[in-house]
Amino acid sequence: MHAETTARPGTAAGLRRVLIVLCTTEIISWGVLYYAFPVLLPTISSRTGWSFAAITAGFSASQVVAGLVGIPVGRLLDRHGPRAVMTTGSVLAALALVALATAHSLAWFAAAWLLAGVAMAGVFYAPAFAALTRWYGARRVTALTAVTLIAGLASTVFAPLTAVLNDHLDWRGTYLVLAGFLAATTVPLHLWGLRLPWPAIEHETAHTPSAVARSRPFLVLVVAMSLAAFSVYAVVINLVPLLTERGMTTSAAAVALGLGGVGQVLGRLGYARLAARTSVRVRTLVILLVSAAVTILLGVVPGPALLLIAGSVLAGVTRGIFTLVQATAITDRWGPVHYGQLNGLLTAPVMLTAAIAPWAGSALAAVFGGYPAVFVVLGLIGVLAAVLSTASVPR
Repeated sequence: MHAETTARPGTAAGLRRVLIVLCTTEIISWGVLYYAFPVLLPTISSRTGWSFAAITAGFSASQVVAGLVGIPVGRLLDRHGPRAVMTTGSVLAALALVALATAHSLAWFAAAWLLAGVAMAGVFYAPAFAALTRWYGARRVTALTAVTLIAGLASTVFAPLTAVLNDHLDWRGTYLVLAGFLAATTVPLHLWGLRLPWPAIEHETAHTPSAVARSRPFLVLVVAMSLAAFSVYAVVINLVPLLTERGMTTSAAAVALGLGGVGQVLGRLGYARLAARTSVRVRTLVILLVSAAVTILLGVVPGPALLLIAGSVLAGVTRGIFTLVQATAITDRWGPVHYGQLNGLLTAPVMLTAAIAPWAGSALAAVFGGYPAVFVVLGLIGVLAAVLSTASVPR
C-alpha cells in the first residue's frame, strides 16, 4: 500500500484558487520563457550577428540546467510545499529576461539563459504537478489535466503576441515587456495563491526515496521515459523540415505543426477516462506504442498533404497524453509521499534528452540524407521505450 497524506487542508474554494493560479502562471511562464524564444530567434541573430547555433545553444543549456536544478528543488517541494519555490522562481525568471534583453555579448546572453534555467526548475510543470498531486490527492488527475490543457495553449497565445511586440519594439524591448508582465502577474499570484497548508505525511512508505531511486523499476522508468521524450520532442522540432521535404510550403507545414497543438489539447481531454479504465502498465505501453507508430508513418508515408497533416494532429494527441503519463508516473507506481524528489530525479534526464532532441534530429538528417529516415529511427526508439516501460512497474 502507498502511504497517503492526511486529509487535504483548506476549503474547496482554496483548492479552486490553487488550480486557477497554477493554470494562469503556467501558461504565462511557458509562453514567456519558452515559446517566445523561437519567434525572436531570427531577429536576435540578424541584430547581433550571432549564429542561430550559438543562440540556440544558450536556450538548450537552460533546459539542461532546469533538469539538474529540478532534483534539489524536488526535495524542497516535498518538505515545504510550492509557495516559496514558485515565487522565487518567478522573481528569477523576471531577472533572467531583463538580463537577456540587456545582453551585448554572447557570454552574457548564455549566462542569462543559465539563470532562466534555474527559474524554469521553479516555475514549470514539475513544481505545479507536485503541488496538485499533494493537495488534490485522489482527484489529482483532473487537476493535472486542467493545468496541462491551459498551459498547452501557451504557444497559441504567446507566439503571435511575441511577434506583434517584436514588430513594434524589437527583440530587446519585447523581452523587457514580457519580463514586466511575468513579474507583475506570476510573482503575486504564487505568493498569494499558494497559501494552503502543506499536508503532513501520515505514515512513511516502506521504501525511502533513495531506495526507490536505486530500484530496478525506477531505473527502467527513467530510461524508458527519456527515450520516449527524445522521440516525441525531436518530432516536434523536425516536423516542419520533414513536411517541406515532402513538398509542402513552409507556411502549410507551420499550420500542420499548429494543428498538432490542438491535438495535444484533445489528447489531454481524454486522459482521465483512459486512466480510470486501464492499468499503469497497459496505458504507458499503449501510448508509447501509438506515438511510435505515428512517428514511423510520418517517415514512410509520402503524402498527400492532408494525410501528413492528420499525422501531425495524431502526433500532437499522443504528445499531449505523454505529458500526463509522465506527470502521473511516480504517483501511479510509488504513491504521492515523495513525489517532488522522485519526480525531480525522473524529470532531469527527460529534460536532458528533450534538450538535445532538436539538434540530434537535424544531425541525423545530415547522416541519413533527409528527414523521412530520421522519423523512422525516432519511431523505432519510441518502440524500444514502450517495450522497456512494461518493466517499470514495481510488484
